[in-house]
Amino acid sequence: MHATEHSVRLEQISQERFIQAPIDAVYDYVTQPDRWHEWHPTSLSADTGTTGSLPVGTRFTEIIDLLGIRVPMSYRVQIARRPSEFKTVFTSLAVDGSIHYFLRAHQRGTLFKRVLTYETELQLASLHERMVTLSAIALDRLKQRLENQGFV
Repeated sequence: MHATEHSVRLEQISQERFIQAPIDAVYDYVTQPDRWHEWHPTSLSADTGTTGSLPVGTRFTEIIDLLGIRVPMSYRVQIARRPSEFKTVFTSLAVDGSIHYFLRAHQRGTLFKRVLTYETELQLASLHERMVTLSAIALDRLKQRLENQGFV
């Protein structure tokens, strides 16, 4: 019997936006996973068991739409340095990885960088391209939402 080798692909998507909003407001909003569905097109819902920004060590779950399939995700907050950095690591049956936010005050606003690192055994040629597109849409929506004064 031969062991089947699965090709695991490690990918990274790094995108940045300037958001015309105070760094504290941006940090407080993006570090609430139960609000991710308001701006990220793949996020359907998240259960954090609390409200507000999450501290290091917090575990939570999220349901995402991965190419039309509902995928339950398990997360743990690895870094929570208000207002400059936030990182979660995640795992699921389909994909594992991390989401890392870097924030920097800049010209009366915030430079917000989101780095998604993931690995998957899924052999879908269009997956990475689709995730790049969805990440760009997410950051555009985030920018629009935070620059609208009524976002809170």
